[in-house]
Amino acid sequence: MKLLKLAVSGLPLFSSKLEIDFAAAQRVSSKNAKNMCHVFGRMYQNNAIAIVGINASGKTSLLKVLTFAMGLLRSDTPINNLSCREILEGVSGDHTVVFESYFFSAQKQIHYLKTVIRKNKNRYFIAEEELRSKNTKKSMTKKEVYDFSNVPIDIVRNTNEAYLLDDISIMVAFNRRSNDSIDYVDMLEHTDVNQLEILEDVPSELIAFFDPCIEYLRIQDDPHIQDKKKGLDIRLKFLGKDEITIHNISDLNHYLSSGTIKGINTFVLAMRTFKTGGYLIIDEIENHFNREIVSTLIRFYRDHRVNPRGATLVFTTHYAELLDEFERNDNIYIVRNRNGITAQNMSDILNRNDIKKSEAYESGFLEGTVPIYESYMSLKHLLAQRMEG
Repeated sequence: MKLLKLAVSGLPLFSSKLEIDFAAAQRVSSKNAKNMCHVFGRMYQNNAIAIVGINASGKTSLLKVLTFAMGLLRSDTPINNLSCREILEGVSGDHTVVFESYFFSAQKQIHYLKTVIRKNKNRYFIAEEELRSKNTKKSMTKKEVYDFSNVPIDIVRNTNEAYLLDDISIMVAFNRRSNDSIDYVDMLEHTDVNQLEILEDVPSELIAFFDPCIEYLRIQDDPHIQDKKKGLDIRLKFLGKDEITIHNISDLNHYLSSGTIKGINTFVLAMRTFKTGGYLIIDEIENHFNREIVSTLIRFYRDHRVNPRGATLVFTTHYAELLDEFERNDNIYIVRNRNGITAQNMSDILNRNDIKKSEAYESGFLEGTVPIYESYMSLKHLLAQRMEG
């Protein structure tokens, strides 16, 4: 399943309707196509999407919206238990949040899911929901792809096929019927907590990439201990040193650098998405990484040999230089917070792909992408006063 576009209205943190387009907004040349996922007809999907903005602009909130929306599409969890449901905070009374998801399924059809969410006392519920489906055509324009005005409803809530609890999406019926589902992994919990989460042997090539001094890292679980992270047989060996045996995953922090730990977590999860064509969502991708490691990950997602099923990397960053990894503008979103969060595709601001993106971002040409000058001067004045005092 490929998410083509997401539109969300009514979110308290956002000042207007949020729209994130995973499909290419700009013309796709034969050269560009080599680094993108061909979905159908003229539709191509960007394999790496960067979300940039200054501190407190709303980058993490945007990732949470994407994660929540993908949870709706996967439908294996009630919305009251979904990860990132905090993006609904502030919804009350007659206030509604509407998720509109456009996706392409294994059935080679385009689908439109509309989900209306409300809150009753301390829990959220789905007030209305419908799914529409249509076949593709080779010559479809993007406008035609997203136009479902004359398409009949395929599944609606509270029918024989989709009579559900009020916080379960009708996607559970669709996924069961089509034997299809969206695959995604979000690493939002890893932003501030850096501990190895991969409870399996780590490929030696991956270990060597992050720390060439390590000969191997082997992890097996003890079936007699329920807490898997404390009931492990972990064998770590550095070149020319004796093997180290530990049983608690957190003890690895004494032997491995933070960059190696995040690298193992990130690249193993990336390899899983390469197999499924899924989505990897990372907040502050540069944490514990140098620029070259991040660039390598982006390049892997854009390499058809490594990523043959068109998996997608979605990440936030403070590093404007990373934007220069992209040949195109339509896989970069600028996030701002001016009395509410907004997200704007860079292709709507910069028509030309040959302009150096990092310089455009850091120069303030894109507006709202550098700290306000007055704020800078006020802070400088305060620090000078403190030093004088």
